[in-house]
Amino acid sequence: MRLIVTGSIAYDYVMVFPGQFQDHILPEKMHILSVSFLVDSMKKLRGGTAPNIAYNLALMGEKPEIVGTVGEDFAEYRAWLEGKGVNTSGIKVIGGDFTSSCFINTDLKHNQITAFYPGAMKHAAELSLNDSGLSGDDLVLIAPNDPAAMAGYAAECTALGVPYLYDPSMQAPRMTAAELEAGFAGAKILTGNDYEFGMMAEKLAITETALRRRVPITLMTRGEAGALITVEGEEYEIPPARPTAVVDPTGAGDAYRAGFVKGMAAGFSWPVIGRLGALTAVYAIEHTGTQNHYYTQAEFVERYRTNFGHSDEIESLLTGSVA
Repeated sequence: MRLIVTGSIAYDYVMVFPGQFQDHILPEKMHILSVSFLVDSMKKLRGGTAPNIAYNLALMGEKPEIVGTVGEDFAEYRAWLEGKGVNTSGIKVIGGDFTSSCFINTDLKHNQITAFYPGAMKHAAELSLNDSGLSGDDLVLIAPNDPAAMAGYAAECTALGVPYLYDPSMQAPRMTAAELEAGFAGAKILTGNDYEFGMMAEKLAITETALRRRVPITLMTRGEAGALITVEGEEYEIPPARPTAVVDPTGAGDAYRAGFVKGMAAGFSWPVIGRLGALTAVYAIEHTGTQNHYYTQAEFVERYRTNFGHSDEIESLLTGSVA
């Protein structure tokens, strides 16, 4: 199975505000909102939905391929990804522009305010999957990206008969009901967090329960409350894994999706797939940035045992005898 990951490719500027956003926002003045937050720190980190997911897949022994557009400032990032086992041959450099930039401000309650400059991502729709040699045995991950690109990849996958995971998440606020419907139409998997599911359901004028049954498989993450996987109407409650510390929530969702996809690629059962995703996510939470965590397969399996008990399926990661 080839895993093709499409999505934003960006540099993250991660900032920490030493307070709570809610203490500085007046509900009765929301129509003239004007706030400024003095932050304690800022770090420039590698990010973007596609590299985040691909990095976590590579940690688990997969060989993901990224498709996306970047600026002339991407050379060091490309070399780093390739050194981690990520195939970057599908990444196109756009001359005269910068790689996308994401500015993330997190308060002490782990709430986030984010601004995103698309840069070279504006050209993502110029790329096509038609000549990628994909088949029905492969999986394309359509993560947040230029909306036209997301629509194009979904349409191409549907026409080619290639299964795809659709993850509008942070792009959902700007997407119309018709755009969301088009993205769902041929999807095998729909992912997002509970807030995003609520937003999408409201736009579509349906219940969240109905939305979770709109595609064959849905993954709805719920932070500390765990996750809910729905497969052809059957639901699986997934408990959270235990982090050693909550340092930075940025990238946890991308890591969860990577673990989820790894479990599917290995042919694991749904309860194990969900728990694998949950454990993958906490590694990201425990570090600043989205690609600064690391573990061996042995370390991962041992931590799975500690969190969820023994699993023959997870033990197979040590022998490479997965389905």
